[in-house]
Amino acid sequence: MRGSVAEVTATEGALDGLRVLDLTQVMAGPFCTMLLADLGADVIKIENPQSGDQTRRSWGYAVHGEDSRAFLALNRNKRSVCLDLKSPEGLADFHRLVRTADVVVENFRPGVTKRLNVDYETLAELNPRLIYASVSGFGQTGPYADRPGYDLIAQAMSGVMSITGTPDGVPVKCGLPVGDLGAGMFCAFGIVSAVHARARNGRGQHVETSLFESALAMSVWESTEYWATGQVPQPLGSANRMSAPYQALRTKDGYLTLGANNERLWQRLCTALEVAHLRKDPRYLTNTDRMAHRDELAADLEEKLAAATTDEWVTLLLAAGVPAGPIRDYRQVLDEDPHVRARGMVQEIDHPVEGKVRVLGSPVRLSGTPAGIRRHPPLLGEHTAEVLGELAAEEQGEPAAAEQAEPAAEERAR
Repeated sequence: MRGSVAEVTATEGALDGLRVLDLTQVMAGPFCTMLLADLGADVIKIENPQSGDQTRRSWGYAVHGEDSRAFLALNRNKRSVCLDLKSPEGLADFHRLVRTADVVVENFRPGVTKRLNVDYETLAELNPRLIYASVSGFGQTGPYADRPGYDLIAQAMSGVMSITGTPDGVPVKCGLPVGDLGAGMFCAFGIVSAVHARARNGRGQHVETSLFESALAMSVWESTEYWATGQVPQPLGSANRMSAPYQALRTKDGYLTLGANNERLWQRLCTALEVAHLRKDPRYLTNTDRMAHRDELAADLEEKLAAATTDEWVTLLLAAGVPAGPIRDYRQVLDEDPHVRARGMVQEIDHPVEGKVRVLGSPVRLSGTPAGIRRHPPLLGEHTAEVLGELAAEEQGEPAAAEQAEPAAEERAR
């Protein structure tokens, strides 16, 4: 089967050999560590023995087992180890693991790690090469540091909600959790950068990011508009701040999106739609003019687009060299789209409780060391004995059982 797990299980990942201790839960942190795990890192998810990651139980869409589909979506390729960090035994085992680790990732509220004795300063004494990554709502310092971190609040306070939605509409959050997912991606980027730096200088360091800063960092057009004009950016629906027409437009049977965001594409659009008179309209002579009259331009274009269906117009516009596409729902994208299928962006995992589970594939393509799905999302504590057994063997200077059972990576590749 195209994109099956079997195709990637024997492939060495780009981050093979990197051991990551994952103290995170819910979304931003687990998304970060999943990105690392997809690329081959050995991610050991440290979970509370009583309940584990919050998303195992308290988030929706559990089907057969107790673990929710939300948990399954963010925790593939990881091993689960149950340790009670509040107990002397659990903390001691975690500290033993830290001595063998490359990376620790946590998303507690600032101050909690210090109380648990798993903060950067404590762990760096055990392992000076350790890269310690923190994801929080607002960062480790600053007047908002102690506030709880939620994507909705980060979107609101960073300005994202102020420019999302339609003019004169109620505040709307971005449909995707850009604060959470952005923080996870920025954190993974920071970790890999720190690993590269450590290869040069031999030292670990503390990496940190936040939901708030990640959402704000994505506001490149909005900050540019404000600094350039002094005007506070407002919501524009689907339109673009820097060019027009670049938005969703109504057709005979629905909507399409098109991007005529430079003069050459604007000319092509007018030719394809047979609206040559719009080229000479003083409201639309330049991109600046077209941006100033977005609503009028959209109305003029929709008058023409009403004559045919979305698919007919998309076919015509693409043939004319104008970027265009239909607006699809997730059923159409995940079940029917041939490009999604060809690119392997929907994959299946064999789960010991849920059976076949569909998940999104990795968007990162490496020709020699590809990302892939190597393990199902773990059951709570599924790998506790395995990981602690490996740790004991490493401490005694012996190869772990898994290493004895499998040939070395170089031999597997032959």
